[in-house]
Amino acid sequence: MIDRTGNGDHDLQIRYRTLSIHVENTKDEKVLKSTRKKKQESSQDPAQAIRSIDVHLLNVDEVYRRYSIAPQVGLEAASVERKAKLGKNLISSPPTQYWKKILNYVFGGFNFLMWIAFILTVLSYEPIGGSHPAAYNLGVAVLLILVIAISAGFYAWVDWHASRIMKSIKSLIAEEATVVRDGKQQTIPASDVVVGDLIRLSIGDRVPADIRLVNISSDIRFDRSLLTGESDMIPGSVDHTSDNALETRNLALTSTFVVQGNCTGICFAIGDKTVMGRLVAMSAETKLKLTTVQRELWHFTKIISSAALFSFVLSLIIWAAWLRKSYPGYLTASSAIINAIGCLTSFVPQGLPVCVALSLTIIAKRMAKRHVLVKNLATIETLGCMSILCSDKTGTLTMGKMSVQNIAFLDQEYAAEDIQKRLEIGDGSTPPTVKDLHMVARLCNGARFEEPSSEAESLEERAVKGDATDTAVLRFSESLPTLDSAALVDSHEKLFEIPFNSRNKWMLTVVRERKASEDPCTWIFVKGAPDILFPACTHFLDTEGHARYLDSNSRNNLQALQMRWSSQGQRVLALCRRSPSVASSKLDFTNTNPNTIEEVMYAELQDLTLVGLVGIRDPPRPDVKDAITIIRRAGVRVFMVTGDFKLTGVAIAQQIGIITQEKIDTLQDMRSSKYYDHFADLPHHAIKPTDDDPLRALVITGDDIVTLTDDDWDAIFGLYTEIVFARTTPEQKLRIVEEAKLRGDNTVAVTGDGVNDAPALKASDIGVVMGSGSDVAKDAASMVLLNNDISSIVDGIEMGRLVFDNLKKVIMYLLPAGNYSEFMPVFANFFLGMQLAMSSYLQVCFCITNDVVMSIALMYEKPEADLMLRKPRNARTDRLTDWRFFFQIYLFIGLMMWPSAMAMWFLYMEKQNLGFYDVILVFNKWTDGWKGYTMDELTHFVSVGQCCYYVALVFAQYGDLLAVRNRRVSILQSNPLWGPRRNLMIPVGMVLTAVIAVVNLYGKGLQDVFATAPIPGMFWGIPFAFGAGILMMDEIRKLIVRSYPKSFIAWLAW
Repeated sequence: MIDRTGNGDHDLQIRYRTLSIHVENTKDEKVLKSTRKKKQESSQDPAQAIRSIDVHLLNVDEVYRRYSIAPQVGLEAASVERKAKLGKNLISSPPTQYWKKILNYVFGGFNFLMWIAFILTVLSYEPIGGSHPAAYNLGVAVLLILVIAISAGFYAWVDWHASRIMKSIKSLIAEEATVVRDGKQQTIPASDVVVGDLIRLSIGDRVPADIRLVNISSDIRFDRSLLTGESDMIPGSVDHTSDNALETRNLALTSTFVVQGNCTGICFAIGDKTVMGRLVAMSAETKLKLTTVQRELWHFTKIISSAALFSFVLSLIIWAAWLRKSYPGYLTASSAIINAIGCLTSFVPQGLPVCVALSLTIIAKRMAKRHVLVKNLATIETLGCMSILCSDKTGTLTMGKMSVQNIAFLDQEYAAEDIQKRLEIGDGSTPPTVKDLHMVARLCNGARFEEPSSEAESLEERAVKGDATDTAVLRFSESLPTLDSAALVDSHEKLFEIPFNSRNKWMLTVVRERKASEDPCTWIFVKGAPDILFPACTHFLDTEGHARYLDSNSRNNLQALQMRWSSQGQRVLALCRRSPSVASSKLDFTNTNPNTIEEVMYAELQDLTLVGLVGIRDPPRPDVKDAITIIRRAGVRVFMVTGDFKLTGVAIAQQIGIITQEKIDTLQDMRSSKYYDHFADLPHHAIKPTDDDPLRALVITGDDIVTLTDDDWDAIFGLYTEIVFARTTPEQKLRIVEEAKLRGDNTVAVTGDGVNDAPALKASDIGVVMGSGSDVAKDAASMVLLNNDISSIVDGIEMGRLVFDNLKKVIMYLLPAGNYSEFMPVFANFFLGMQLAMSSYLQVCFCITNDVVMSIALMYEKPEADLMLRKPRNARTDRLTDWRFFFQIYLFIGLMMWPSAMAMWFLYMEKQNLGFYDVILVFNKWTDGWKGYTMDELTHFVSVGQCCYYVALVFAQYGDLLAVRNRRVSILQSNPLWGPRRNLMIPVGMVLTAVIAVVNLYGKGLQDVFATAPIPGMFWGIPFAFGAGILMMDEIRKLIVRSYPKSFIAWLAW
């Protein structure tokens, strides 16, 4: 299919930068009056419209006044209804230059060769045909123009189908927006956003419209790479940092992403009036990019086309320089052109473009039934090459539905359900510290409840916006009876927050009690990874709520508890608190720069008091273990790449089959291994485990990755089949992917669903994201699993391998007859002085009817039994065609097929008392009186002989078709009529090709125009023996390959 997303990004970035320069060059112009501004916004110059943007120059209060909204209320319903009439928040598609598309349809692919053939055929009819031009030539011309029209129509259909796929991708990515209207937070379709909407954004969100930021967290960062092409994260700001609207940091532009922090802003432009909309409007066309399959097929097409043109030109040169002079009257100019056209038609596999598009379409439909959305259909074929799968844990291998299982204080641990029951009974057995734990869990939390859809909605049913971990802690804190979370939130004011990110692995919140007294209590709450926060803790709360010193013995007990819970697959969080220091207590959180406050808070991350530990369980997806087993059986190594603690990651990996070995090496074990230096002198493509190597398991942490050398990476990817990468950052995930791609000719797939996975998804060969994943991840990925079912990757691998397998089979089927066997009559005609054994009409008809029908039948082939047991295809060395492939075509099947068809030609001539040397090397002797026959009789013999040759090819191809269905397995185990490899399209295709042959030979109109003729009955029967012979010979070859896999015949096998 056509990829409309690749190079277009670069074009977008160039236009963005050009616009920025244009705006910058005129930044000193005065702000225009509102009436003039409206006029300019509707003009055709995007730079003029962007220069008129001044919302970033206003302070926050002025922005609220301009759009007539209150900070906590947002737009009122009446305002929304009025503004919605002005249009949807949708960007119009760029104008399409249809004339270029039409030219590509008409002259693209093999059609340019057909045009050459058509033009020369018309010329051979008039004027070269003289005063009595042959109607045959005109008939061939009509047939060729019909071929061109059908091909052009098919290319147009494929392009339309690809456009529909890309539209579905666009509609998927632009999903929802969180807005505040009438004082209530609600989630709405992004297309329903209106100017003036108060929009809230958090990590992972795609910006739904152009927004003026009015409130931000200190760590807010945006990804503008779609516009700028630069991968650096851009910090946000409330105040303008440039007069240029494209450069200032207090605007969030449509289709960019929030990659860190959260913010609130006011929408000032939607749809085509956004910066992105204006950039798209500047584009007069979308860039086209061939997929990997198309590039390889285009390479094959160029080779075939070059051979066809060379043979065509050579034939005409031979005629002009030799035959015309040495054998005058043998071939007229008109007949020489018509016969030479056979070079073009014989070499061109007309069925191939149809089969490529049909194959991808069939596969796309199969994948759609499995709820898999593929941005680029060629991605499916790339999945067939996958040799390493790097999978995130949370939400990908696990269900992403976390729940708090256990809580613990240093001197006691409880099941979450037990605490809930104790609070509900109210018998005084609940530890007092639970209240302190509840306070940290509720107030230091990045998740928040959406407005309930109904009053009867239960706690578990209520929608939550936030990551899975915070959601679990939020639901737990809300589920504790007698502890009023709503009152707790209302009685505390949030002064400052540092949201959780994958680098720090903790979240910090500063809250103050809402008291009338002059000295309200202020707390700093921190929640995060125990191994990160334990070193910052000096005290802990016991179950009675008393703070005690955290000595070494207590630390060992805490670490042991963390190890135990982690080994059970639980994610462990430490909940801590402290009172502000003197320095931080004097901060003016309202007026101080957020970056300054953040620096102070980092300094406060010490002398913490550990309130308690929370154990969160995220169960593996039920289908994952079976999927991992199948993927590994297909020769794909599956690695877990997670930000979790190493024992948690290893525990889950063992549960789902990523880790199967009892002994799990560490970095130190690997470096001390006797095999460590094994790869020192090997090229990068040779660094991978061999079939004889034992299975080895390894766990590597983020701290380990920082110290890794090239030799370490060689050992990791060369020795180990089972790997868990734990406590990794996004940068380290990216590095893992890049290092894997450097070695072993690996094709690397990455699965994930969060913002942290996006860099690795983008860098991988195949990025796979869950349907519930973030917009950032979906944008970076190649494939979306809409039903969050990782087993769909198994289907993707199988479908990818099937596409490649079936394309090889189609080419293997097409070339022996449609290329080799059709070319030999042309060769004999020009070089051996024999009449054309297969007419140009029959050649063209064979290519566009028989070949296409049978090829389509092959594209419905089901996977061979060993397809998912083979090693992954090496994309660098295992090409669509290679020397073994051509050996099978030209020196095995082809050497049986064309001599069989040619034998039918000579046998028929023998029946007319014309021996071998009466037919070959005759040149211009084939005329009235040759061997006592009139010219009309000789012409009739040629017509019947040509039909004998044609019918022989039709039925000989039956054997070829049945032979190429399997590379190793006998037809007895995979017949097309029943069983697991049933394909009823095969017998249907056979019947149709026989019907086509009957129509060609017995159709009265075809007989009159194209000189076809009925053939004797024996010439209908004998070719079946040829087909059976070809099939039998290939069965013997397969038997030898199966019985003697190390033999010379097996080495030659395709």
